Amino acid sequence: MRAVHVTRLDGPAAVEIVDLPAPDPGPRRVLVDVHAAGMAFPDTLLTRGLYQIKPALPFVPGAEVAGVVRSAPDGSGFAPGDRVAAFPGFGGYAEQVAVDLPFVFPLPDALSFEAGAALPMNYLTCHFALVDRGRLQSGESVLVHGAAGGIGTAALQLAKAYGATTYAVVSDPGKADVARAAGADEVVAADGFREAIAELTKGRGVDVVVDPVGGDRFTDSLRSLATLGRLLVIGFTGGSIPEVKVNRLLLNNLSVVGVGWGAYWMGAGGAAYVRRQWDALLPLMESGAIDPPIGAIHPLAEAGAALADLEERRATGKLILRP
Repeated sequence: MRAVHVTRLDGPAAVEIVDLPAPDPGPRRVLVDVHAAGMAFPDTLLTRGLYQIKPALPFVPGAEVAGVVRSAPDGSGFAPGDRVAAFPGFGGYAEQVAVDLPFVFPLPDALSFEAGAALPMNYLTCHFALVDRGRLQSGESVLVHGAAGGIGTAALQLAKAYGATTYAVVSDPGKADVARAAGADEVVAADGFREAIAELTKGRGVDVVVDPVGGDRFTDSLRSLATLGRLLVIGFTGGSIPEVKVNRLLLNNLSVVGVGWGAYWMGAGGAAYVRRQWDALLPLMESGAIDPPIGAIHPLAEAGAALADLEERRATGKLILRP
């Protein structure tokens, strides 16, 4: 099978397209013919050895896929020919991948394979962020940084589906339409976003900030929160990890909340938690309330260039590889 291979940690330009043996699923995994693979910012970090998980070289990246079951264990609930999405963790940038059973999910007929491959990492992360960590309630307000990216569009769609008013922060005007299509009620520029949010909310601020960017926006995000507001820390695509002066949290009783989706299901939550999340989101998929905006679809041979677009923050929506 054809696959993307990382053989040295020199960034996206160093990935290679190679022929590898098809994976052996063994008795407990599901073998999936990959029709689409989702691309995520952590994949760029993996190509440089900068992610918290550091697989041994060489490896095939790709944490999320959609396709058709080729084989499945007896009693698994899956059969050859079933349409599925899956979260293999690694190995998804290939024509086939073997996936542990708890991380294989039924894909509704209403969704394309491309949309299915865009769901697992971003939407399950944002579900964990908004529901479990942010305790979002209908009628509250949510500000989303990086609102035209994969996490940003997922957060906007889910927040809107849960009855929130949504504010999107984008780094350039060209990304505003993507954020609006994902459910943003208002879109503001990154430069001066605090003042814009203060004006839009008549000085009250927002209840929740979803922050996958970090960097120098962090302090103004805290200042944009209403009383009892929650800032959800998801990542640091801005390149630097901010520090918080805890005295800022006292005046308005603010919370800074870590969102480590992977750390949770790998620990206290357990793998079964991930399937419960998927099942909770199925009605929203079937109704069309969540439908991932696809930014671009690339053939496997263009994996390096697509990863570079992610690393340099040129991408909007979700990038997809098609083996």
